[in-house]
Amino acid sequence: MKTQGTMFAWLGIFILAMAVVYGVWSKEPAGTTALFLAFALCIMIGFYLGFTARRVDAGAQDNKEADVADDAGEVGFFSPHSWQPFSLAVGGALAFLSIAIGWWLLYFSAPLILIGLWGWVFEYYRGENRTQ
Repeated sequence: MKTQGTMFAWLGIFILAMAVVYGVWSKEPAGTTALFLAFALCIMIGFYLGFTARRVDAGAQDNKEADVADDAGEVGFFSPHSWQPFSLAVGGALAFLSIAIGWWLLYFSAPLILIGLWGWVFEYYRGENRTQ
């Protein structure tokens, strides 16, 4: 994290220099303001990453002798057989198609979207305190 914080800080300094050059050269307020806001955003992110890096354990990206596998963690659980994304895709396609065809098509797409969301959220829910 310390490396990323340093990178964002240097990017912020570069954007600040470009904002000053752009503002003096173009005299255009919207682009100059956007560049100064981008500078502020980079500095905020850099400060956050540097601030957080001091309080957490050093990751493998900050250790020069670390291997790639040293920072590998659990990727997560991905459902191999879920039909819920298909329901959401069909419902979303019908919802966007209703813009071109007619708003009445939303009456058919909204239930598909709601069923897909409900099913996806509660796909593995087995009760309040059950483990399996």
